[in-house]
Amino acid sequence: MTINIQYVHMLTSEAMNAYVTQKLNKLNKKYDWIINAEVHFEIEHNDDQNGKICKIELSAPGPRLFATSNESTFENAVKKTIKDLEIQLKKRKHTFIKH
Repeated sequence: MTINIQYVHMLTSEAMNAYVTQKLNKLNKKYDWIINAEVHFEIEHNDDQNGKICKIELSAPGPRLFATSNESTFENAVKKTIKDLEIQLKKRKHTFIKH
């Protein structure tokens, strides 16, 4: 699986790169048919407590999988986004088993 990480209007972070790569590799071990991952980090400037946005798009057999979350830290945003993607991957895996 190839991982492409982009930071929108903010500085890159090696620590976040390592964290996301570790989480996505763990997901790839479970679902080895994932081809590609596109990760986008953004900061939303508002008065709300949240504002750290993580968007992940996975390429796999069938339609692309997409999830996004807006949390108070990027780590929490990554966790929630990957959790949402894992739910979608489980559903996709069940459709593979039926056919």
